[in-house]
Amino acid sequence: MDIKVIDKQSIYKGRIIDLFVEKVMFPTREVAMECIHHPGGAAVVPLFPDKTVALIQQYRYCMSDAIWEIPAGRLEQGEEPLGCAKRELEEEVGYKAVQIRKLTDIYSAPAYCTEVISIFLAQDLIPTRQQLDDDEIIKVVRLPLTEAIEKVIAGEIRDAKTVVGLLLTCMSL
Repeated sequence: MDIKVIDKQSIYKGRIIDLFVEKVMFPTREVAMECIHHPGGAAVVPLFPDKTVALIQQYRYCMSDAIWEIPAGRLEQGEEPLGCAKRELEEEVGYKAVQIRKLTDIYSAPAYCTEVISIFLAQDLIPTRQQLDDDEIIKVVRLPLTEAIEKVIAGEIRDAKTVVGLLLTCMSL
């Protein structure tokens, strides 16, 4: 598609995101588009030999609630998604993985955000220690993968990366 950015104005530059209003020439007209630029992230499904998964219940300020999630985080400057997934696995749930493989990449909110989240499956887990960031309030819960899928179906797990990660893990077994 023949689309050209004519102008780009920074509205907000933050720690996690940058917001721009961009004038874009589409084939038939000029349109102002709001776009959040995000460095991307990685998420990981920690799967144990007994087919249980480690999920976290993490307080999310914007949602005013603790929600079910797989461990995940933002890519640091120059970091690859695999490195981010390994780091978040150890920081948030206190495990390292002998085996880790990519399941997919997802767009978190493609209508207005550039974020791409790479989702991984981690197996052969070795306990280390949890190393939470100052803004993380996390409870680690280990439950059968089948129960996690039931929570997805029941609408108890609504975080998109977690839904995708759990369903793809289930399908890959």
